Order: sequence, then structure tokens, then C-alpha cells
Amino acid sequence: MPEIIETDAPIPTWFGIGGRADVLARPSSVGDLRDVLRMFAGQRIRVLGDGANLLVDDDGVDGVVVSLDRLDSVEYIGWDPVSSPSPERPRAITLRAGAGARLPKLIIETVRSGVAGLETLSGIPASVGGAVFMNAGGAFGQIADVVDRVHAVSRLGDELDIPHDQIHFDYRHSGLGWLVITSVDFDLTALPSDRQERLRRRMKDVMAYKRDTQPLASDSAGCVFKNPEVGGRRVSAGMLIDQAGCKGMGEGGATVSERHANFIVTGEGCRAADVIALMDRVRERVRARLGVELEPEVVVWRRSR
Repeated sequence: MPEIIETDAPIPTWFGIGGRADVLARPSSVGDLRDVLRMFAGQRIRVLGDGANLLVDDDGVDGVVVSLDRLDSVEYIGWDPVSSPSPERPRAITLRAGAGARLPKLIIETVRSGVAGLETLSGIPASVGGAVFMNAGGAFGQIADVVDRVHAVSRLGDELDIPHDQIHFDYRHSGLGWLVITSVDFDLTALPSDRQERLRRRMKDVMAYKRDTQPLASDSAGCVFKNPEVGGRRVSAGMLIDQAGCKGMGEGGATVSERHANFIVTGEGCRAADVIALMDRVRERVRARLGVELEPEVVVWRRSR
């Protein structure tokens, strides 16, 4: 057990800033994870995915941070894309991916194998577990559309298998916060060879859209705020932030992106406090000028008070 436990450990995030974990656990198996949860029973447990929508306060966090990056296995259930020829017609298949598997890599690998279903999520920086936990998505779809079943462990160490119809998926929500996701079964489709080039073009088109509209080359954590409902329909938070005149607004080393107003990018010397302060200023301005309350999509970890 000691080899998977670190103290005063850095917490990797896409922002590239923030404090450290008093305790960081990196289990290599579901059994290790259950041992960690039982060892630290009664303490606060935070689950770390790819750090893509996470901001850690400069003072770091107490309790235990559990990184799932070693739970990254990927396997097809009952089908092998390497040894099996392309089907003559589309065929439903199941892909099981560990919670720590990186979604961008998984998308590329499935598309290269002629397997459709995940390509609409191209460009979303997340682990599989984190993406399912927050029901990640964008202009082209959400991950809930292809989830068949979630395998998880309760905070008491009990293993659970939860079918899609028992998961409360909604916009950026799954209702799985009381669990630690360990792996996910996806309903995907193996395509015949004459349809695979179209699949590859689809992935490239989605990625091109992301590159043209988002600051992918900068240090950021994706969209900072959820798209709110206004007048009974969901509208773009980026559009509202732009309308409120927030593009280019800065706080310390943090800046609202000129390319996409719902992104905050970090520069030299930036601290987590700068991002938090800038988020507060953006929310206040949108509220004052447009009368809309923005809800953060970025999760902020702080020490318990």
C-alpha cells in the first residue's frame, strides 16, 4: 500500500497552477482502490480524473485525493478489431474503458479501428471517469448518449454495476457523486470499411471546429461556466460573457480568452486566486448587465474550513 500513497504531492490540472494534496493515492486496481477507501474511511475523499475542469486553491487540499490515472485499461467485449474483419454492415459492440483512460486517446483509437460513437466528443480533455461523472459534451453531443453501464465503488468499498437507465444523466450531471467510477461500458458501432473514411472525416471536422473556436494551445480548463437556461432554453455562456464585455478582462495572470469568452487562460505568474477572482468578476458583470446567473462548470477544490 505505501507505494501508491504520496504526501505533499502536486495535483496535475490543465490550468497548470494551484496547490498540493496533503495525501495523494494512485491505486493500480479496483482492489487497491477499495483498500484506500477503507484505510481513509471518515476522511474527505476527492477523486481526480484528468484535471481538465479542475482548479485547486493555492493553499492545496486536505483529506485524500484519489487519482484514477492507473485504472486505464481498454478492452472490447466479445469483439477484437485487430483480428476481426470489418463487418459487412454496422454492428453494435461494447467497449469497456477504465476510469483513468484518457478520452481523447480513446476517441482516436476507436476511430482508427472503424468504431463509431465517441467521435462527436473529439477535443474534450477528460478522463473517461471524469467525462461520465460530469456528462461531458459539446455542440455535437454528450457522453451519456453512448454509455451502457457504469462500474463503480461506493465510498464504503462496495462494488456496483449501474445500467444506463438507473443513471440520472442531465446537462453536465450524472448523479454519481456518491461513487468512485472505476470503468464504463460504451455502446458503440463497428462500421463496414466503406463507411470508415466518413467516420475519420467526422472526427477531423469536430476537431477543426474546436481549433477554430477555442484556445486549445493555451493553459485553460475548457469552459468555465455551464450554459444557463434563459427563457426556457439553454443559451451559450460564452455568448453572454461576450455580450457583457468580458473578453480580454484580466486578473493577475488570468485572462478571459479573446477567442472564446467562456475560457479563462493562465499566463506567467498566474495563481489560482487570480482565476477565482476573475470568475467572480465575470459572474458579477453578467448578472449586472444581463440579469443572468452563471453557474461554474470548473470545480474549485479548497481546504475544509
